[in-house]
Amino acid sequence: MSSFRKSLRVVGESEGSPYPKASLILRGGARAVDLLIAWVLYLSTGPAGVVVALLYLLFADGMLQGQSLGKKLFGVKVVYLPTRQGARHRDSVLRNSPFGLVIILGMMPELGLRAFIAGCVVLGTLEVVKVIRDPLGLRLGDLWANTQVTDGKVVSGEGLLASPQREARATGRAMLERPPDGRTE
Repeated sequence: MSSFRKSLRVVGESEGSPYPKASLILRGGARAVDLLIAWVLYLSTGPAGVVVALLYLLFADGMLQGQSLGKKLFGVKVVYLPTRQGARHRDSVLRNSPFGLVIILGMMPELGLRAFIAGCVVLGTLEVVKVIRDPLGLRLGDLWANTQVTDGKVVSGEGLLASPQREARATGRAMLERPPDGRTE
């Protein structure tokens, strides 16, 4: 029974990351471009502007295999760590949900602008401190989505790094690990 327990593993346990911390200057530049795009969308889409900008910010990192337009321009990429492949839309929404919350705070009647500014200050401070102090540059959204922002050149051979065993584990279910020879103990 104890060997069965040792071989049972819950998917989602982080095994660390093989990728180095991405440049904070490149990440900041990419975020600035994405915020500029969201601002242009907000201004150009009329009454639906807030919703369109929010949707762009939430889904942007899953658009081009882990790269938003800003990340593509600056050469950084969001990688979903269990499969070592570019972030999907689900991962993008999870990792960007703290920023979505700030935009939703800005939509509150009577508190709108004050709530937005307070949210930006509080969340911005938390995220910046977390990114700087974390050895891999992970922020809160990255922890929730199990992602990491990497230098796009480092992960260019991502197909070689992903293994079928890792992809099977990424389904969110507990998997029974078997020894390489296929025996069950």
